[in-house]
Amino acid sequence: MISTTEILTKAREVIRRECEALGALEGALDEGFVQAVELLYRCAGRVIVTGVGKSALVGQKFAATLNSMGTPSVFLHAADAVHGDLGVITGGDVLVFFSKSGTSPEITVLHQIIAAMGNPYVAVVSNRRSSLARKAQAVIYIPIEREAEPNNLAPTASTTAQMAVGDALAVVLSQLRGFTAVDFARFHPGGTLGKYYHLKAEDFAAQHEAPSVGPSASIREVIYEISSKRLGATAVLERNAVIGIITDGDLRRMLERHSDLDQLCARDIMTAPPKTIAHDAPAVEILQTLRRYKISQLIVLREGTYIGMVHFHDLIREGLT
Repeated sequence: MISTTEILTKAREVIRRECEALGALEGALDEGFVQAVELLYRCAGRVIVTGVGKSALVGQKFAATLNSMGTPSVFLHAADAVHGDLGVITGGDVLVFFSKSGTSPEITVLHQIIAAMGNPYVAVVSNRRSSLARKAQAVIYIPIEREAEPNNLAPTASTTAQMAVGDALAVVLSQLRGFTAVDFARFHPGGTLGKYYHLKAEDFAAQHEAPSVGPSASIREVIYEISSKRLGATAVLERNAVIGIITDGDLRRMLERHSDLDQLCARDIMTAPPKTIAHDAPAVEILQTLRRYKISQLIVLREGTYIGMVHFHDLIREGLT
């Protein structure tokens, strides 16, 4: 049985070698990376990513990352490409080849076909002398002295470095395009980030009744409205315009300060002006506003008209806190 110490030593050695590969890659980035970025940035069509073996798996991840960060991309396995799937490539597309050796049979055939078609391509390789690299419009060289596994056979350090190159390309391209968190959310509508930007104040307000009282409403009427609408607050409206808000906290402070409640009305205890938010404000803005003012409710307005409230608990239910 291998000891715990030996297991951890072996694992740390793998990680150390992969870190060394990434360090070597950082120092090796040159004008070829810049040319690759410029080629992909000017691409009028899509980025077609290809490879075989483990490099193909890296390519799939790279294509997915590009798509999520604003650069349309398609993954095309090199073996499938030479067996009927070349039709996916159009005139404006740019290809990115991931290949450690640059000499795999499928890669060799495919890059020659692509050259004949006239599509430019980027080669991400560890062999500058390969025909793939020599005929590419841009070459990103990955220096790999040895893989992270003892036999120096299984793609480990090399695929880690390939993955890092793909991430670097995707991130730099997104920055050049001015890609923002809002843009990212458009491609991730089902995730938490998507909710931050796709859910609006009016979406939350529509889930509740809109509590309201007039400025002369009695304290009993105020308490009933707050309790029945279950938002911990009510808006105070005068001629359909919001002039204040009364919260549970206002009621508690009222009890501390006044003994004769029958002499009080909504206008006497309301907070004015109330904090409001536009109907189309995204959830992220709602959360920032609630936190900034340390409050639990916001009055939602559509072009100045009261349409309801959003409560901090609404955001909690969506997992947005």
